[in-house]
Amino acid sequence: MLNTPLSDVDHVARPIVAIGTDYSPGTLLDFHTHRRAQFLYGMTGLMEVDTDDGTWMVPPYSGVWLPAGKRHRVRMNGVSTRSLYIEPLMAPRPSRSCEVLVVTPLLHHLLLASANIPALYDENGRDGALAQLLLYELQLAPALPLFAPLPQDPLLASLCRDFLGQPHIHSLPEDWARQLHRSQRTFNRLFRQQTGMSFAVWRQQACLMAALPRLLSGSSVTRTALELGYDSPGAFSSMFRKVLGQSPTTFVRTATEVRSYPNTARRRKRSRATAKLTTRQGRPD
Repeated sequence: MLNTPLSDVDHVARPIVAIGTDYSPGTLLDFHTHRRAQFLYGMTGLMEVDTDDGTWMVPPYSGVWLPAGKRHRVRMNGVSTRSLYIEPLMAPRPSRSCEVLVVTPLLHHLLLASANIPALYDENGRDGALAQLLLYELQLAPALPLFAPLPQDPLLASLCRDFLGQPHIHSLPEDWARQLHRSQRTFNRLFRQQTGMSFAVWRQQACLMAALPRLLSGSSVTRTALELGYDSPGAFSSMFRKVLGQSPTTFVRTATEVRSYPNTARRRKRSRATAKLTTRQGRPD
């Protein structure tokens, strides 16, 4: 189903409701919840997901898992989505927290095909098999570390939000501690208690999240690295590869290929058809 409100089909007695939706750049879906769990996949563009736990950055060829009842807000930056709304008892992931999941080529094509699944699909037919396979693939999908949890302490949370707006890898914990009128040791302990990670790890996560939209919008690795305060493109690329398992250049190329795959596939199909026709026409009668 395409551009169908969830409220029209949420009542349907099926494990999965699949909906495809197109959003214009800058669209903001303010805080809301769903009765069902949701897997939100952006085939193009970039999504920013805010919950009470923190902020997720969701680049192309990845999606965000939202447990049932999780309050969230989504900012769409030129995104075409596929959403799977899953009955809580059928949820394939046990986590009660949001996760950014890798979308493999198989899962990508299953999600594309899901737009053709009607709300009241035949559970014993092809659509039912497709729905089951989607659940299996979501269960197996690896999670990406693209999360910057926000603390509950209001003053520390304010500093974190300011940093997310202007991240810099060399931002110093002693500067943060000074603004909070605490010793650095007390600050480090507070930060870990409030976020579940050290300041250095959180800072790196925030910088990585800021790097993705820059790279995907065409900014060079060098420019992105310098804007985020890295001493060299090599230092930035080393961090990127360590966290995401691939270089920034490979990441951008893969995202571009996934985004353009349907058009590329159609062009190749037309080229093959044209070649066959030309061959037939060139044969003597």
